[in-house]
Amino acid sequence: MKKISNNIFFIMLISGSLITISANSWLGAWMGLEINLLSFIPLMNESKKNLMTSESSLKYFLVQAFASSILLFAIILMMMFFNSNWMMNNNFNNLLVLSTLLLKSGAAPFHFWFPGVMEGLSWINGLILMTWQKIAPLMLISYNLNYNFFLFTILFSMIIGAFGGLNQTSLRKLMAFSSINHLGWMLLAMMNNELLWMTYFILYSILSISIILMFNNFKLFHFNQIFNLSMMNPYMKFFMFLNLLSLGGLPPFLGFLPKWLVIQNLVEMNQMFILFIAVCLTLVTLYYYLRMSYSIYMLNYNKNSWLLINQHNNNNLTLILTMNFISIMGLLMISLIFMIL
Repeated sequence: MKKISNNIFFIMLISGSLITISANSWLGAWMGLEINLLSFIPLMNESKKNLMTSESSLKYFLVQAFASSILLFAIILMMMFFNSNWMMNNNFNNLLVLSTLLLKSGAAPFHFWFPGVMEGLSWINGLILMTWQKIAPLMLISYNLNYNFFLFTILFSMIIGAFGGLNQTSLRKLMAFSSINHLGWMLLAMMNNELLWMTYFILYSILSISIILMFNNFKLFHFNQIFNLSMMNPYMKFFMFLNLLSLGGLPPFLGFLPKWLVIQNLVEMNQMFILFIAVCLTLVTLYYYLRMSYSIYMLNYNKNSWLLINQHNNNNLTLILTMNFISIMGLLMISLIFMIL
């Protein structure tokens, strides 16, 4: 019965986002966001034993409900502005809408709830929060750009994403700060090109799926658990290492491709200053991925060899290896296809 209800809520979650994306009015978009929110909360609470999950779902609900109420207020103000001669500063209204949508997506300086909520979720729910839950707010943000405010948000997201993850021991919080940094890159892509941020988002989702499936499979939640992976298959260790480098945006992996496209776009637009800051801060995120990768390889505790357990079933392994192949070899494959065509 629980499985059926979870499936229903999951379908509602997807349909809520699709309603928002396809809405032709702000009120319709708001309604889609609400459906999406109310169907994600039961999915977050699937584990009754974990108190952190209840805390996370409450935090998520309060923040999102607060953002939704301000968004509705801004929409009503907008309707009053367009339907009467009532004088109002339209720039303020746009700023209000934009800030609520940034709060919903978890971009800095409205990121305060995101790492805390991630900390209490299972890996699969965390993956939904990092990828699918960002689609609807980002799509609405792309309709409502404010250049100066956007620039401030992008810089803040990149700085918080880079330096927030430096002293983290929890892998979920580390992935949350990584997501904030990537969100800064998506907003940077959105500023100049509509298609570019969608490409970035799709490739980021693929990378997140491949790394989170591995964390979920080996039940890794904290840094010190990685040290105990001495019994893990060395190939799987190597794949995890390469996946982290790919997520950090190191060539020649797939994670480099979206950053490459954004860099090329910014060079064409002659926006060198923000490009320089973005690349420098990405190096900081790469540092904490490398720190994690080093701990996978270099630090091993002794473990009894007769405790060797096969930790994954064949279906999981096939999916993980497929996603790893895409993440690691994706850029080379795309280059080959491009050369052939």
